[in-house]
Amino acid sequence: MLRRNLPFLNWIPLAKKSWKDDLIAGLTGTIIVIPQAVAFAIIAGLPPVYGFYTAMVTPIIAALFGSSYHLISGPTTAISIVVFATVSKFADPATELESYIALTLTLTFMAGVIQLAMGMARMGKLVNFVSHSVVIGFTAGAGVLIAFKQLKHVFGLEVPQGSSFYEIVRTIVLNIEDTNWYVFTVAMGTLILAILIKRFAKPVSRFYMLIAMVLGSLIAYFLGGESVGIENVGDIPSNLPPFNMPALSLPSVRNLSSGAVTLALLGLIEAVAIARSISLSSHQRIDGNQEFKGQGLSNIIASFFSAYMGSGSFTRSGVNYQAGAKTPMSAIYAALFLMIVLLTLSSYASYLPKPAMGGIILLVGYNLIDFHHIKQVFDSSGRELIVLGTTLFGALFFELETALFSGIGLSLFFYLEKTAKPNIAILGTTKTHRFINIIRNKEVEECPQLKIVRIDGSIYFGALEVVSDFFNSLYEKGEVKNVLIVAKGINFIDLAGATWLEYEAKRWKDRGGGIYFSGLKIVSQQILRKGGFRESIGEEYFFADKRDAIRTIYDNLDKDICATCKVRIFHEC
Repeated sequence: MLRRNLPFLNWIPLAKKSWKDDLIAGLTGTIIVIPQAVAFAIIAGLPPVYGFYTAMVTPIIAALFGSSYHLISGPTTAISIVVFATVSKFADPATELESYIALTLTLTFMAGVIQLAMGMARMGKLVNFVSHSVVIGFTAGAGVLIAFKQLKHVFGLEVPQGSSFYEIVRTIVLNIEDTNWYVFTVAMGTLILAILIKRFAKPVSRFYMLIAMVLGSLIAYFLGGESVGIENVGDIPSNLPPFNMPALSLPSVRNLSSGAVTLALLGLIEAVAIARSISLSSHQRIDGNQEFKGQGLSNIIASFFSAYMGSGSFTRSGVNYQAGAKTPMSAIYAALFLMIVLLTLSSYASYLPKPAMGGIILLVGYNLIDFHHIKQVFDSSGRELIVLGTTLFGALFFELETALFSGIGLSLFFYLEKTAKPNIAILGTTKTHRFINIIRNKEVEECPQLKIVRIDGSIYFGALEVVSDFFNSLYEKGEVKNVLIVAKGINFIDLAGATWLEYEAKRWKDRGGGIYFSGLKIVSQQILRKGGFRESIGEEYFFADKRDAIRTIYDNLDKDICATCKVRIFHEC
């Protein structure tokens, strides 16, 4: 129980052995997060320093209490956009900055409480409805989006902040002749060096990102640096997160409540989707409930240290895993290194060229596209391909949260459509008294007085149309008076299904026969028992085994018909 609630107790022993790998991954992540923290804070309508606060506090708490070994939390694009859209309704960051910051911290606290409550309520299973194809599509779409958002640093062109995928492509294409070739050389040089080091320099391959960025910085220096338009990250603030109580006034809570719910859900889906996508490669089991708790605690505590809403970051999590991280200690190292950089090395870190960083993130974005699994989906399932494509293109042309919810909704629709059409097979018997689907073997024979059917699926409101149509057709033909349902394949029966079974059983009884059940699972009988439906149908119509059922049903058959029957497929015959 203690290890479940304090998951860091599980990986701390591992961190003692893998500290070098985690240290390198943490250092690499620190370099990546510096320009991102500035950009995301600006998107959220906050001063750049608040992006650093989020990048320092959130990852540590999420690492300690989350379940993923590679997920890095902190400021993200989607969360920053939603924060601005929510808080700017009640305060203008340009003229009411103090109020805007106070409301942002309140929003962060509220969203964190919602996330923690969902984790405590064990609602982590909700992420099971995020299908594998949604994760693959979301990952690929985010990878492409991340890469394209770096093209302004690769070509040295001005692209408006917050531009969509289409706007980025259009701006690059229309202004390609204005490319700064010095900038392009640094970006491509860094990218190529990273690929070559990883592939051919095996002794130092795990340092490939860090080495490539250092070499990219040297390339920028020898080309002329800022004098030829190669922009650096710029001045880095040297403040550590100050303690600050969220202002939980009733009007603020009421105004921000809907935004807090949206942010909480978006943050959880993003974080778990990222954790699951990385787990496809790392083969680590992700605990959704614990991830909910970790994200909730990280945002609650962050709100007390002037940090705004955070979630899992695709870019930094991808970099973390690819840089060789083994445990969540890499996230803690990254946050600690960021503190050290801000306090002691901010002047040196500010010289990192944005094109070098852009070249590395291009590689990270490419590596997020799982071509192997995309091909598998393409070859195996048209429906899954639609889900994947919807999520992928939704991420490119709409908002990330829209892409996620669209993919989840579509996959649920296909699931419900499939479960709404349970397989109903008519069974006959062979000469050796073996039951088999009559479609599979034309030599099997049926009893002229008993129809044996097997239902594979659930009898619930969505499937009632298909099941009732089958039984109506059977009833109207009037060929038999008795039906045996081989029910081992029935997963569950809901209230609507139980009501229909009660009605159908009475109808067949009134005809002088009945509907019998064999092998119905205990879990499928819960509503039948609790609602009194089983008693109404009659206990004598339920059997553990179809052979037992047939022995009883045989006694109720018309013996005059049995006397002239030539089929004689049962032992009792």
